[in-house]
Amino acid sequence: MERNGIEQGDAAAPCDPRQSPYHEQIAIRTGDGLCPAHVMIPNDVGPWPGVIFYMDGLAIRPALLAMAKRLACCGYVVLLPDLFYRAGSYDTPDAARISADDGARADFRKLMSVTDNRLASQDTEAYLAYLDSRSDVSGPAVGVVGYCLGGGVALTVAGDFADRIAVAASFHGGHLATDLPTSPHLSVHKIRGRVLVASADGDPSYPPEMAERLETEFRDAGVDHRCETFLGAKHGWTMADLPAFDAPAAERHWRELTALFAGALPAHGANERIQ
Repeated sequence: MERNGIEQGDAAAPCDPRQSPYHEQIAIRTGDGLCPAHVMIPNDVGPWPGVIFYMDGLAIRPALLAMAKRLACCGYVVLLPDLFYRAGSYDTPDAARISADDGARADFRKLMSVTDNRLASQDTEAYLAYLDSRSDVSGPAVGVVGYCLGGGVALTVAGDFADRIAVAASFHGGHLATDLPTSPHLSVHKIRGRVLVASADGDPSYPPEMAERLETEFRDAGVDHRCETFLGAKHGWTMADLPAFDAPAAERHWRELTALFAGALPAHGANERIQ
């Protein structure tokens, strides 16, 4: 079967970025209030598997919307929730100001404090229920992908909802194996789906000893996983609006992500809970 000229099952085939997915803005009720979210839907015949896209620490902005749209073009209904909704109305953080201004850094730390891996995982129950309510979502198996802040959330969710998450990816995620009770590595033993952890090179938020700790957890739990470092790529390399953006590495990230999803959560095919 072909869709948009891409043969089903060809993990190396690129998505068609010329497609223009539908874009909906919604609000999802969680246990702590209303979470604004964006939904990107393929401009083609569905139904499609659902994917939850967990944002980085700089919040939802045009760069993230473009990424969610690109993923939707690969044949997924992509849900992009605002992880900072508990803060109420807020200004989108500016990376340059955060680097240069003490006040901006303080405001950013305050914004980051309104969520963590456990709270975001708790909210995911509502996100999954929302995807379940959509007739254009093909079934219970879902993919998750997260960047920076969202990388740890994706891994946590993959363990907490192991019967739903077929595939999880973390890109330049930080603090993935710490001594905190919210550390993502504590959920690894529950994961049943496939996992990719792609780290930045020389990332102080994910040093080699932390990477080894996480790798050990995956290995001991028998999780189908791959951990790799994108050599030469800095933290945030996937984000087109950041100084760290690395176009060749970002395209490699898209190849890795779409191949991973095509193998574990094909756009057309059986979609059942994970055994």
